[in-house]
Amino acid sequence: MPRRVLLPAPRSFCAGVERAIEIVERLLEVHGPPVYVRNQIVHNAHVVADLEARGAVFVGELDEVPDDALVVFSAHGVAPAVEREAAARGLDAVDATCPLVAKVHAEAKRAADNGDTVILIGHEGHEEVVGTVGVAPDRTILVDSADAVADLRVPDPAKLTYLSQTTLAVAEVEAIAAALQQRFPAIKGQGAEDICYATSNRQAAVAAVVAEADLVLVVGSANSSNSNRLVELARTAGVPAHLIEDAGAIDPAWLQEAETVAVTAGASAPPRLVDEVVQSLAALGPIEVIERVHTRETQEFLLPQRLRPRTAHPN
Repeated sequence: MPRRVLLPAPRSFCAGVERAIEIVERLLEVHGPPVYVRNQIVHNAHVVADLEARGAVFVGELDEVPDDALVVFSAHGVAPAVEREAAARGLDAVDATCPLVAKVHAEAKRAADNGDTVILIGHEGHEEVVGTVGVAPDRTILVDSADAVADLRVPDPAKLTYLSQTTLAVAEVEAIAAALQQRFPAIKGQGAEDICYATSNRQAAVAAVVAEADLVLVVGSANSSNSNRLVELARTAGVPAHLIEDAGAIDPAWLQEAETVAVTAGASAPPRLVDEVVQSLAALGPIEVIERVHTRETQEFLLPQRLRPRTAHPN
């Protein structure tokens, strides 16, 4: 019998990732290298290596960028202090922040301006979280688990708003939100609605097939939050799952008793990497590839005005 390979959809790139990568690509075409990028443009080693080969230079902080140079802020967003530093140094900054991350930033600013303490559900150290906390650093408290809610100390329980990192597990955010609402009945928030559509769609697509799978392979880099959440989802369902950078990371031992393998990819992983995984599985013996479409994504995000194609005007 051929091994079944289930491909839950959607998988791989989302609109925010595609937009961020296209921003760097167009800047390289228009301005030529080097184009500096603060942090990884998206969390995928293959994407970063490809852009580096074309002239992008990835840096950790702005002090690594020469004065008056062109710099791109990654899809994960930056704190306003970083934007101010870039402006003060005369850097030509292009913002590739995902619009859904920018939406959370706007919510944080609005809540803080209203006098609320912002409780941000997220993972400490993640670039998106660092940027969101930086919107109102003196009024933001980070919480990463439902258990941690019991230890929170807030200035005024009647003036609270909670927000979430966009790439977390839906169930994780809902559990923390429920704990916050129980402890602080006056808190304002939107449940898991801050989680981006791409993250929730990929989780739902995997959840729809995981019961059929003997093994789940998630293509993505180790620092990709949404990719890690897909692995956790499968393991929570009792199915062995592994995060792999690419086809070369597959351990044949994982496949010995796996008659059905589900293959997906985080939102920052190129689609070609999934194709290569399927090809590697086919090289080991006959396979039957079955795509399971949970939903189709049609979202598109506009490029910054300076990079949009100019519309020809009739004479």
